[in-house]
Amino acid sequence: MPERVILHCDLNNFFASVECLGREDLKGKPVAVGGSVEQRHGIILAKNEAAKRYGVKTAEAIWQAVQKCPALIVLPPHYEKYTHYSRLARGIYEQYTDQIEPFGIDECWLDVTGSTKLFGTGEEIAHQIRQTVKAQTGLTISVGVSFNKIFAKLGSDFKKPDAVTVFRREDMERLIWPLAAQEMLGVGSSTLRSLHRVGVYTIGDIAKTDPHTLRLVLGKGGETLWRFANGLDLSPVSVSGEVPVPKSIGRSTTTPRDMRTAEDIALTLLWLSERVSHELRENHALATVVQVHLRDNALNVTEHQRRLTQPVRLAELLRKTGYELIMEAWDGVTPLRSLGIRAAELVHEDESIQLCFGCDYEQLERMERLECGVERLKEKYGRDAVLRCRQLAGSKPASHPAFRKIV
Repeated sequence: MPERVILHCDLNNFFASVECLGREDLKGKPVAVGGSVEQRHGIILAKNEAAKRYGVKTAEAIWQAVQKCPALIVLPPHYEKYTHYSRLARGIYEQYTDQIEPFGIDECWLDVTGSTKLFGTGEEIAHQIRQTVKAQTGLTISVGVSFNKIFAKLGSDFKKPDAVTVFRREDMERLIWPLAAQEMLGVGSSTLRSLHRVGVYTIGDIAKTDPHTLRLVLGKGGETLWRFANGLDLSPVSVSGEVPVPKSIGRSTTTPRDMRTAEDIALTLLWLSERVSHELRENHALATVVQVHLRDNALNVTEHQRRLTQPVRLAELLRKTGYELIMEAWDGVTPLRSLGIRAAELVHEDESIQLCFGCDYEQLERMERLECGVERLKEKYGRDAVLRCRQLAGSKPASHPAFRKIV
């Protein structure tokens, strides 16, 4: 069986690059795209190469970025533009393969194994795509070429902007293993801290560590990282147009005013939980893990999660679990600026599940029918057609501009 040829195409500094198209007045200047400072979504969403040289980072507060780069030009986002250019790029990818799997609005994996006889090697195809995207859109992309999705993604991150990087199987020990562990997809800040505690610092360290040890440190995700580091990722690239089953569904928001009381938190969490519950039903999914994300007014971030005894998607149960997690973590004094809730490790509603003793399944079924009925009313008459008593009693988050951007 021939070796797979996988590309990962990443549109460079996408939001900022789109905003700079046709803007001679921005040429050579540090530019970033950020949320509204007035509504407290003052976060850097993207930055161009000039801003990057000053140390401006995605997801940091705008005021922090301006301290690093006083001349920084911060522009508001225009999502309709980004969608337009994303579609143009994917139209170019479709000239080479129908196996195109999006990874956000600006990144895609392509399986071009069956296209090499028509268009040349994976590296040649990557350069053709890079040149075509630049000529037809004015944007640049970085392309990683490898034999699996994980290493292709690693390749597109390795050299930016406007570049092609090839990682062959024989390059794994020489080029990939010396890279820092956090360079690999799936290694976030929390995972990295856990790896460092056991002396794992590079991708090679992950590959050489006993998978049983990694499982003890990271749970089943540890074995997954071990397979990734050893080049054993066999996950296919989805066919273009397929909607993959989500691994998690979450919603978060930054409130117009700091949340200072338990009631503020409970009300905000309820609105978010209803959104998550609605999307779980749309995806025919149930959650087995609930995660919460908190950010206080000093921008300190904490995350907590709990595994459920029974898969659920009821808004009230998601809210209840999320609230308990927050109350365990919050000191009751420090004002919170934003919070989020995520349903994780999803299972399909038709999947067989282990029954739990002491669980009132008739009550759960009645609550599910009730919430489904309420959802139908909301779909017909609007999201605010039916509200819970506590939503009527409290200040309604949806009335504030910031809550129109629940993400």
